Amino acid sequence: MTVHVDIVSAEQEIYSGLAEMVFAPAELGEVGISPRHAPMITKLKPGEVRVKVSDSESYPFFVSGGILEVQPHLVTILADSAIRAKDIDEAAALEAKSRAEEALSDKTSKIDYATAQAQLMEAVMQLRTLDRLRKRGG
Repeated sequence: MTVHVDIVSAEQEIYSGLAEMVFAPAELGEVGISPRHAPMITKLKPGEVRVKVSDSESYPFFVSGGILEVQPHLVTILADSAIRAKDIDEAAALEAKSRAEEALSDKTSKIDYATAQAQLMEAVMQLRTLDRLRKRGG
């Protein structure tokens, strides 16, 4: 059994196809969605979305947040931004992480700590997604 999955961002459609399972970073914890899952809507936090097509094939994506909508035969992810894990720019993510850590450690500057923390979380999750891809041999 499969479920149709659409992953879209403001810029483009990232993925559209069938899957046996979908794993996503919901706001209250990671969720696994299989075919005929009960309908639900939840916010997503930055992290990895994994689309399992078969026992031997899955596609990892990074989403910076968004909304997950589940219907019995359709999973839709409306991401703030989304990128295939293999397309993550590691150098840019490391630089963003460094900038955010520096901004958070500088107690004298007038920065928006919530924004800096969000930027740090996004960079860390991009790097974690890339690391998982490498460990899986992708």
